[in-house]
Amino acid sequence: MKPIYCISGLGADRRIFSKLEVPGVRLIHLEWLTPFPDEPIEKYAARMMEQVDTEQPVLLGVSFGGMMAIEMAKHCSSPKVILLSSVKSHKELPNWMKLSGRLRLDNLIPSRPWKGFYPVENHFLGTESAEEVGIANDFRGKIDPGYLRWAIRQVLTWRNEWLPEQLWHIHGDKDRMFPLRRISSPQIIPGGGHFMIMNRASAVSDILSRIC
Repeated sequence: MKPIYCISGLGADRRIFSKLEVPGVRLIHLEWLTPFPDEPIEKYAARMMEQVDTEQPVLLGVSFGGMMAIEMAKHCSSPKVILLSSVKSHKELPNWMKLSGRLRLDNLIPSRPWKGFYPVENHFLGTESAEEVGIANDFRGKIDPGYLRWAIRQVLTWRNEWLPEQLWHIHGDKDRMFPLRRISSPQIIPGGGHFMIMNRASAVSDILSRIC
């Protein structure tokens, strides 16, 4: 079966891919690593590539995982990159994220997610069921504080403009985290929010089947 290397979103784990069904494909989840202090995203991506044992890999990234997939693609030859609910350059980041990065507002983020803010975060994620809310809340409860602060900093300060030759971008028209109006040339999933990999898994799977 054809391997696809999957990179989950910020703080998420392999459960985010659990509802995908792509015939003839083996989904291989890459584990997030503990970042070194002040580690640049480029060096972190090179370490992530050590989990990939295919010369011309297919990298599937969700949200921050999509940004990481692009950074990883810079370290291999002829990669295929598939983005889900993500951005492919700093131009597609919302203005509030860019401003937060310039002002270093990530320094104000607490070491642990505040439970009182979970409903707001879930609104932006687009969770639609008790199962999805439970998974999202569980992600937050288990996230490593050092990784969280590092990852948020990478998102807010990402300045990428390079794109791989083989790139597909799948995006929902209801994504509140990365609004569709800023995304160029995506394959659109109607009604899809930031959590569409779970609640629009059939539609996502259909597109992946055509790509792969």
